[in-house]
Amino acid sequence: MIKEKIIKYCNSIGLDTIGFIKCRVFEELREFYLERKEKGLENEFEESDVEKRINPNVYMEDGKTIISIAFPYHMGEVNVDNGFSIYTKGYDYHRVVNSYLDKVCTYIGKLGGKAIPLVDSNSLPERYIGYLAGIGIIGKNNMLITKQYGSYVFLGEIITDLEIECEDSGTFEEVLKYEGCGDCNSCIDNCPTKSIMTGRKNPNICSSYITQKKELSTVDYKLIKNRIFGCDICQNTCPHNKEVEVSKLGEFIPLEFMNTVDINFYANLNNKDFKEKLSRTSCGWRGKNVIRRNAIIRLYNEGEDIEKYRGDSPMINKCIDQLTINRE
Repeated sequence: MIKEKIIKYCNSIGLDTIGFIKCRVFEELREFYLERKEKGLENEFEESDVEKRINPNVYMEDGKTIISIAFPYHMGEVNVDNGFSIYTKGYDYHRVVNSYLDKVCTYIGKLGGKAIPLVDSNSLPERYIGYLAGIGIIGKNNMLITKQYGSYVFLGEIITDLEIECEDSGTFEEVLKYEGCGDCNSCIDNCPTKSIMTGRKNPNICSSYITQKKELSTVDYKLIKNRIFGCDICQNTCPHNKEVEVSKLGEFIPLEFMNTVDINFYANLNNKDFKEKLSRTSCGWRGKNVIRRNAIIRLYNEGEDIEKYRGDSPMINKCIDQLTINRE
């Protein structure tokens, strides 16, 4: 009964992809994470404490149930490929998703339960949780793929002390079979940096990850190519994303300035434009100069003179120096 009430409430605020699993330690992932650590496949955004990655009770000691909710963001418009991932073009999903989760948590409080919202504020395996909760499958590109919206979804979780009847929809062993992908290797074949490989993924050379790094290696400068923030190639080429429903969440409608093809706007980004515009998007958290740097790299790759972008920023000047060295 409680489950049905929560689902009905979520539907009333525009959320239609919801799942439930028991709040438990994901012991089956421990060896997987330890092996990734040993092989040096972790990146700077990952939690090094494995316990925080597999134990949701770290976040709520008396948690009984995890609610997984998908937030579709593809608005069905023809995407202007200006180097920004589709997910960055609407309002900041961190704030948007959290605002919806807060509403659901408040409703759970009215049902007599405690609840906490989680969106990028934790280290739990949200895609795996979504899979176990029946929201979708996990593809070879490690994205959670929903039936309605494909992989164009953000994920949010709620941990509650309410005991809600539910069962896992699969196992970790089944995830690794990628049965939902069949013989398709589109993401593997089209990944520009070969981050996605058969039997192994290396997030450290993923284009999306590289665009978000503060410090770039010599190899990174070559791999980033024309990307400014994020990468959609593995999603755009995925057959599961060919005929997906569009999002009904208006907060993710692309903001006009995020579709400009004038890359000089981003390369010359000033504090005023950043604060009034890009800081409201999902790429704003990384700061102005990361966006500027990546835009300058793109312009360099397009044959532009980048010396004119030198100024007071050590990051930008270092970038120009590195590109000049690479050219020589």
